[in-house]
Amino acid sequence: MDAAATFTWAPPEFNLSRQPALAPWAGISEPFPHGDFPRSAKWCADGAAVLAQCEQRQFRLYSSDADTARAVSQPGPILDYAWYPTASPANPAAFCFVASVRETPVKLLDASDGRLRASYPIVDHRERQVAPHCLAFNMLGTRSCSSCLLYCGFEHAIEVFDIGRPGPGTRLPTSPSKKSRDGLKGIISALAFSPSYDSDFYAAGSLAATSGNIALFSGEEAVPTHYVDGGPAAGVTQLHFNPMRPHILYAAFRRRRALYSWDLRADTGTPLRVYASTPRGDDPHPSDTYQKRRFDVEIGGRFLGVGDQEGNVSIFDLSSEVDAAVDTTAKVPISTPCLTYKAHKDAIGGIAFHPTKPALLSVSGSRHFDMDESGSSSSSEEDLEDLEGDARSSGLRSVRHPTTRAAPLPRDASMKLWDLGVEFTMTDI
Repeated sequence: MDAAATFTWAPPEFNLSRQPALAPWAGISEPFPHGDFPRSAKWCADGAAVLAQCEQRQFRLYSSDADTARAVSQPGPILDYAWYPTASPANPAAFCFVASVRETPVKLLDASDGRLRASYPIVDHRERQVAPHCLAFNMLGTRSCSSCLLYCGFEHAIEVFDIGRPGPGTRLPTSPSKKSRDGLKGIISALAFSPSYDSDFYAAGSLAATSGNIALFSGEEAVPTHYVDGGPAAGVTQLHFNPMRPHILYAAFRRRRALYSWDLRADTGTPLRVYASTPRGDDPHPSDTYQKRRFDVEIGGRFLGVGDQEGNVSIFDLSSEVDAAVDTTAKVPISTPCLTYKAHKDAIGGIAFHPTKPALLSVSGSRHFDMDESGSSSSSEEDLEDLEGDARSSGLRSVRHPTTRAAPLPRDASMKLWDLGVEFTMTDI
């Protein structure tokens, strides 16, 4: 019998009954330049490389065969990025990613050396370059497309490109006009394709702070098939389908710590479940900022992970969704984490499960204007007044210099790889 015919894939085996340990990987322990920090990170398809988006307008690429990161600088702020779906260092032709950089065309960059392979311009009615706020690949392709399609979300529209044909794309307005109340309004800030391989079904979310700001589309149809409602009246920051249950959709919202899920086979106007760190649910937290915090679902569709503003990672068990009864009259159930642990000393911008191993990557850092060059809190106005008073009492003449606003510094700019396996046997990725 052919050995390939007897192969059975099994998802990674997790053990969440204990606190995870740090897994060794030399590349990610490299310090970041002064004032810089990672905002998010994503694994390539086979988990052999990690791409991190950094605050100071650059990407940092980490691979298992290199001890140092490769920096790819950009001319402007980075809005979003995405690996090519089959990206792997073992396949140089597919080892690439797309990036959205402010006021420039969408770029297809070679991950081995950072060179530009192709560009995909989006031009508005004033002939200005528009950088999309979100990017997503559709592997199916349609019409005469021989390669996958790239979907780009921006204000009131989605631009679709054939990744194999650089140049102008096809525009899909998500609303008939700016004054119309129909369609999906606002900046399209999140896109996610269903992992089902027999459909080109996808979800799109906008930054409009209204309920019902998530719509479901099919292929290159500009008219939504359904709307998803029941979440908070806040902008959508991320959408994600369950890898093993493509009818389950998850969403994160601006300044909201809880994550929401919907069963798209049932009533899309009522959430299936809310995932929150406390049983209270989605109470706004006064310390929250507008910084995005990316969550992730592991490849087996069993666990969801997310970080918070205080540097904690929370992991939720998704097994309750499998046979959950749909009752539109019942209160939406709230799930609390099955594991929470302290991962960093600053806000966690994103987490990413390894695609083939029981490991989780977390990144941290945020802007703090109360930090001095040494990384500690700077002196307050009361401290300065006390120093001036001491100078006057000793007969010294004090001169108060005008204060200038210091550049923001992170409290903890780091990336960490966590071993979530059954035993502490994690080796270098």
